[in-house]
Amino acid sequence: MALQGAAGVATAVAESVQYQGRKASRQGSEQRRQEILDAAMRIVVRDGVRGVRHRAVAAEAGVPLSATTYYFKDIDDLLTDTFAQYVERSAAFMAKLWESTEIILRQLLAQASNVPLSRGQLADEIAKMTADYVQRQLLMRRDYLMAEQAFRQEALLSPRLAELVCSHQQILLQGTCQLLQVLGSREPQQDAKVLTAIIGRMEYQGLLKNEQPHCDAEMLGILSRFMHLVLASE
Repeated sequence: MALQGAAGVATAVAESVQYQGRKASRQGSEQRRQEILDAAMRIVVRDGVRGVRHRAVAAEAGVPLSATTYYFKDIDDLLTDTFAQYVERSAAFMAKLWESTEIILRQLLAQASNVPLSRGQLADEIAKMTADYVQRQLLMRRDYLMAEQAFRQEALLSPRLAELVCSHQQILLQGTCQLLQVLGSREPQQDAKVLTAIIGRMEYQGLLKNEQPHCDAEMLGILSRFMHLVLASE
């Protein structure tokens, strides 16, 4: 039930996303609006938030300048809707991830017992799963992580973006909290905050290094140590 709630948190966030720009009135115009948002996201990844300008986005999207100003009256609306789309897509991605994780986690829990050795093996397995998640993020969703970092920085100056950033953070935080609760964490909320902070730092360091991601001993060691403490297996 808790794991279904984890997926539900992500789904609820996806459904709660509100867009600021002009709504598309027909299918063709919705496609153009989508092309503009996708172009803005590519610019954020490549040049940062400050690179998003109406002319630059129009050129990137291959649409007239009047199209960007029609849908978005100013850059704030364009940036807000670009990140809103990111949050919506990320929430949908995480909802599917929680659902698939539920199956794997329940299988592991069924195999484990309260015997210290079994709990230790469970901690090691979950640490490996978490490390694999970080690696996949850096390999398959690197552009998304780059955009997320850019929007987080900009959110310090924009209340509308700050609200979206907080919603996005809740997806991983609340989902992780409920998963840890299922695993038997004594303080799932606190442990979730620590674990998501660890994951965030590993993702940021991976982006800084700009090299092929791999599960190094340090990453796995940190995650393993944390999960052993959470599961009280040592």
